[in-house]
Formats: sequence, structure tokens, C-alpha cells
Amino acid sequence: MIVKNLLIFCRKHLLPIAVVALTLGLAPFFPEPHIWGKVKWVAGGAEGMQLMDWFDLLLHGTPWVLLLLGVIGKLGRKKDKQSTSRL
Repeated sequence: MIVKNLLIFCRKHLLPIAVVALTLGLAPFFPEPHIWGKVKWVAGGAEGMQLMDWFDLLLHGTPWVLLLLGVIGKLGRKKDKQSTSRL
């Protein structure tokens, strides 16, 4: 039930979530997007990551997860509409 409500929320608010993902999710932008550096760090084994680094990854990654859920919600809704229109 919670996941379904979260999908509905993300689908309805896709544009603001996209703006947050592109601003907060990528900030600071130079020399590389912050989230990209954290993802590379985790992919490299996450050696030396402290609790603050994990929290930072959570903070910068949440908008991207919400954006992904919103896109999944939109695509799922589109599939539902197509399958009901064929009946």
C-alpha cells in the first residue's frame, strides 16, 4: 500500500521531482556532479566512507530514486490505459 501511494505521488509530481533531482541531486556540479562521485566511490568498494558520506549519498540520491519511481509510475499507467483500450 505504501509503495503504491509513493508511486502515485511520484507520478503526479514528476516535474517538481525532476527539478529537485537536477538541482539538489547533482549539486555541487563542478568538478563532477556530487552524486556521481558518491556512486563511483561505492562502486569502487566504498573504502573509507564514513557515516556522513552514506547520509550524503542518501540525501543526494533520494530525488533520483523518486524520479525513477515517477517514471515507472507513468509507464505503468500508460500500459494500463493501452491494455484497457484494446478490450
